[in-house]
Amino acid sequence: MQIDWAHFTPSSALAGGALIGRAAALLLLREGRILGAAGIFAGLAQPKPDDFNWRLAFVGGLVVAPGLAQLLLGVTAPQIATSPNVLIVGGFLVGLGARLANGCTSGHGVCGLARLSPRSLAATLTFMVAGFIAVFVFHYLG
Repeated sequence: MQIDWAHFTPSSALAGGALIGRAAALLLLREGRILGAAGIFAGLAQPKPDDFNWRLAFVGGLVVAPGLAQLLLGVTAPQIATSPNVLIVGGFLVGLGARLANGCTSGHGVCGLARLSPRSLAATLTFMVAGFIAVFVFHYLG
């Protein structure tokens, strides 16, 4: 696997972080809900009353936003030089980890740490350590 470093610039990271923070604040203010992308997506399967529309809008925004950024801002899609099998296994493991941790990186890493949650700190540290180990294994041993 090779990382497309041209797409990992400080300005794009800052803009992305600001957008995620704004989305988290707006969701908390409008719906009284914590932004956790995995939980929002999972909630589409069995939504509570008056829950489906905002969840669908959120997930729809995640799908549509990259295309809009490409169209309006000229952002190019990152190049991921790996096999589809690696992406599928990686996606499965991330989903499994999010379920085991009762939340994903956005829920624990962004919102949970902002609320000073000890559980979110433990989950975020676990996410990061697992990521470091995976990179080491695949890059140096694989």
